[in-house]
Amino acid sequence: MDEFLDLLKYTVPALVVFVACFFILKKFMDNEYRKQMLELRKANQNYTTPLRLQAYERMILFLERVSLNNLVSRVSRQGMSARQLQSDLIITIRTEFEHNLTQQIYVSTTAWDTVKLAKEEIIKVINIAATQVKDDAKGVELSQKIFELLLKLETSPTQIAITSIKKEVRQFF
Repeated sequence: MDEFLDLLKYTVPALVVFVACFFILKKFMDNEYRKQMLELRKANQNYTTPLRLQAYERMILFLERVSLNNLVSRVSRQGMSARQLQSDLIITIRTEFEHNLTQQIYVSTTAWDTVKLAKEEIIKVINIAATQVKDDAKGVELSQKIFELLLKLETSPTQIAITSIKKEVRQFF
């Protein structure tokens, strides 16, 4: 029995010291890990912040380029048929959108969804206007219908998206 007590006299304090050292070292290592992660995030932020801002700029540029006012005046040519203008407008929108697809990595899901919705709404306005003109109509007639529909909207889809993106950028930066 004395041997057992002697063994406990040495083992219990050693065990207490071991447990105390273990928790102190664990806390120290956790703190060091958090510091390293914070430094890594800070370094990444210095790199990603300009990229994110640039992506938001690209989204605004895309929306400005595909706004119906700018798009129709840029794509429309003298003597175009309404069907050709409709086709060219939609192709231009889709090409511009595909050119900016990679920007979704850097913008929020909400911003990207807003941009996609604006694109779809613009295409919808073009298609609705195309159904309201005759099959043999000129491009000028389609342009007029597009502008008439645009005037009926309270705010253009691109302007809604631009406002939303600007608001988001102000929150982040």
